[in-house]
Amino acid sequence: MGTGVPASEQMRCAKGDPQVDCPEDAGDTEAGQVTDFESPEDKRPQSEPGYSNPEDSGQLMASYEGKAKGYQVPPFGWRICLAHEFAEKRKPFNANNVSLSNLIKHLGMGLRYLQWWYRKTQVEKKTPFIDLINCVPLRQIYGCPLGGIGGGTITRGWRGQFCRWQLNPGMYQHRTVIADQFTVCLRREGKTVYQQVLSVERPSVLRSWNWGLCGYFAFYHALYPRAWTVYQLPGQNVTLTCRQITPILPHDYQDSSLPVGVFVWDVENEGDEALDVSIMFSMRNGLGGGDDAIGGLWNEPFCLERDGETVQGLLLHHPALPNPYTMAMAARLTADTTVTHITAFDPDSTGQQVWQDLLQDGQLDSPAGRSTPSQKGAGIAGAVCVTGKLPPRGQCRLEFSLAWDMPRIMFGAKGQVYYRRYTRFFGRDGNAAPALSHYALCQYVDWEEKISAWQSPVLDDRSLPAWYKSALFNELYFLADGGTVWLEVPEDSLPEELVESMCQLRPILQEYGRFGYLEAVATLREDLTRRQYLMSGVMAPVKRRNVIPHDIGDPDDEPWLRVNAYVVHDTADWKDLNLKFVLQVYRDYYLTGDQGFLRDMWPVCLAVMESEMKFDKDQDGLIENGGYADQTYDGWVTTGPSAYCGGLWLAAVAVMVQMAILCGAHDVQDKFSSILRRGQEAYERLLWNGRYYNYDCSPQPQSCSIMSDQCAGQWFLRASGLGEGDTEVFPTRHVVCALQTIFEFNVRAFAGGAMGAVNGMQPHGVPDRSSVQSDEVWVGVVYGLAATMIQEGLTWEGFQTAEGCYRTVWERLGLAFQTPEAYCQQRVFRSLAYMRPLSIWAMQLALQQQQQKKASRPVAAHGTELSTGPKLGPKEAMANPK
Repeated sequence: MGTGVPASEQMRCAKGDPQVDCPEDAGDTEAGQVTDFESPEDKRPQSEPGYSNPEDSGQLMASYEGKAKGYQVPPFGWRICLAHEFAEKRKPFNANNVSLSNLIKHLGMGLRYLQWWYRKTQVEKKTPFIDLINCVPLRQIYGCPLGGIGGGTITRGWRGQFCRWQLNPGMYQHRTVIADQFTVCLRREGKTVYQQVLSVERPSVLRSWNWGLCGYFAFYHALYPRAWTVYQLPGQNVTLTCRQITPILPHDYQDSSLPVGVFVWDVENEGDEALDVSIMFSMRNGLGGGDDAIGGLWNEPFCLERDGETVQGLLLHHPALPNPYTMAMAARLTADTTVTHITAFDPDSTGQQVWQDLLQDGQLDSPAGRSTPSQKGAGIAGAVCVTGKLPPRGQCRLEFSLAWDMPRIMFGAKGQVYYRRYTRFFGRDGNAAPALSHYALCQYVDWEEKISAWQSPVLDDRSLPAWYKSALFNELYFLADGGTVWLEVPEDSLPEELVESMCQLRPILQEYGRFGYLEAVATLREDLTRRQYLMSGVMAPVKRRNVIPHDIGDPDDEPWLRVNAYVVHDTADWKDLNLKFVLQVYRDYYLTGDQGFLRDMWPVCLAVMESEMKFDKDQDGLIENGGYADQTYDGWVTTGPSAYCGGLWLAAVAVMVQMAILCGAHDVQDKFSSILRRGQEAYERLLWNGRYYNYDCSPQPQSCSIMSDQCAGQWFLRASGLGEGDTEVFPTRHVVCALQTIFEFNVRAFAGGAMGAVNGMQPHGVPDRSSVQSDEVWVGVVYGLAATMIQEGLTWEGFQTAEGCYRTVWERLGLAFQTPEAYCQQRVFRSLAYMRPLSIWAMQLALQQQQQKKASRPVAAHGTELSTGPKLGPKEAMANPK
């Protein structure tokens, strides 16, 4: 098949003939680009199984034998039968998965890592920031986390277990606490006829309880921030639907910060006999680990009546230092329900007393007063029970909440004291758990209305596939469960840099707390303490001034005060971090229209771009990589000009031109305009081979690899309303051709086209195995690639590409709510619960921008003047996808 390009422009190191036709000149400046927005199903057969079916769950529901659909369970989301078993059991990436050639290359790094790991764990007694020795193992159990943004999270698995805890900020405990359960009791005519722990587990403790729920008659459905579990009770003509609600609410910065979750049980009676139904919520005080063993834990009942609403429950006080907290299990008392409790029982015993108490009359004894503090080495638990009347062919509702109050926190170094964001509304004294519970149980109806209003435009869009609707919202779990911390900033602790600069930042920090603007502040600081970097063995400062930090610090140390916990490379020499910061600043300005933000960030952008200039060694307007892995792909060597870093550089330079116009800095505009012209010429001359941009300019064979992330710069430009017409940086026909090549090789020619896009593919159709990362699939990169395809009109290809990732992670590998950074075609995954997959929202932005562009035609936009506002009217244009 011909290339459609002159022989002089065909790729310089092709080892095979890619089956992609990229016409260089079709007599139209938009050649090769699909200009009209097309819905993802335009090219896909409507009869293809699982495409338009709302309950598209692959094999995840194949084991379900029940008929119950549950109470108001939505059609879209991630759905799985409780009896499902994932056939594929992968292992975390470790040294055994490294090829011999790569092992030899990284031998020095491996030895230095072992020394660092030993010092960290055995001498300092700290948790390693990157732990390759004790990786988090595969547990195919996780579901929607509970808890708002920045107050800690508790994950309830899809089989009902409470199994992942992030109460101390950024520190996770992957522990299933057996006593933390819901139990149902049904009574007819004053006699208990059915009592069952709603768990498929068969544990060695609490053996007097009736475990082993039949999972074939139950399913779980997740659409974050809500989840539903439906239980069809065998032989009882009763269906239970537990709806889990967390307040993740766009534009609501009060309720979204609350450390709470709500469980609403809707019980349906399909029989002709009246029933009394009780749901018991039991919970251990603590997790059963070392923090509990010191003793002194205690429980007490509470009742809070306010505004005509009454909430009753138990407080589980956990005074262990440095971050004591109180957990509150509570229930709403109504005219139709009874709330009872048991203050304390032994979670490590047989549990006979509690079981018999519930079995006797469907209620608990409700002793008054607080419990005796637990003894050293002994556990303590409690339970709350709600009972209601269930009429024949009728329905009743029982409502629970779970809240935790850890207002005052210290990180691992125990140096600074912080207060969480929610304390602004509920106080700092550590006695807010009852009020949090009451508020949650009274407000959750309003929360659900807001969640529905937010999600409905996407869920009701029939042009979008079901898997995408699930992925888009369920990947948002990371907003709360990604080690997120949201803190108040006292007036006297604002950074000194804010006194004379960044005037807009000071009130924003005071209003919204320590959550945003972190990179900008940290960029201006330096830490000249020298340390050894593991990959090179070189001694260098922790943080240099005017470069973006890799991270804001280790939660087991002292974040903000000591940044850059990452020790593999000296990231001051990375080529992409500064550029991404600049691109994100302009993108955020474009989407919000916040000129104050842009003015505050302008001097920071100038500083980081000035520090980036030194990487353009030959002054041709294009930066060069240094012959090692000096970018986000920190195991993939890059030499000289490269598609990924060079593309980001040109995009950042183009953005600086636009920001200079907006800020009235004409000399800066002229400077970066000159760099852009020279850099564009060098980029095309050195890297474009007629079909895609080569990986880099090294003499190695892998220099002509097809990198899935080669159009990252264009992705940022398009998201910012640039990259076409008068603001075109990369020739549109080249971008489209490169994306088509990636789709044919990195997507379709890899794993049968069913696993997303491999990072690197050789031009003869074999994955690039020159590094430990080039033959991986990076989930977040794939979603960004899909967004880029949509931006360029390749909508069907974009959805095909992203679908492979979703189905691999969520349906095949069992990695729901722990999406990894990477996986290989076989055997391994790497870095569970990673932030980058949030880039799926770039797909949604791209769709909205394409729709807005289509709706606004034939209006033409010319010129680069942005002084009257960004093109397309960012904030308003993105508001309502239709």
